[in-house]
Amino acid sequence: QVQLVESGGGLVQPGGSLRLFCVMNGPKLDRYHLGWFRQAPGKEREGVAAITNREDNTYYADSVKGRFTMSRDNAKNTMYLQMNNLTPEKTAVYYCAAALTYSGGRNRRRYNYFGQGTQVTVSS
Repeated sequence: QVQLVESGGGLVQPGGSLRLFCVMNGPKLDRYHLGWFRQAPGKEREGVAAITNREDNTYYADSVKGRFTMSRDNAKNTMYLQMNNLTPEKTAVYYCAAALTYSGGRNRRRYNYFGQGTQVTVSS
């Protein structure tokens, strides 16, 4: 059984940084394509970043390009999302996700598993 557990969220001031973590409990991470999503109040869950299992393809939403970096450490069964220069518009619950097939990274319906989410609040 696959379980994804996020951590690293919290309150940060505008312009600050956070690093999110997501650990996969169960199978080995290396067979999965991975993604990060976020959902702000009253909005749909949207794709933020994705990376293939071989790290030969990545996806970033236009709103985070140059600010967010996604990475993975298969040996630790962990994925990361480094978020820099945060703005209040980035406030949301952030979810990690895993998929057995890759189809561009942004479509949440293509993912097999989601974590429970971690709250990120950007506010002064």
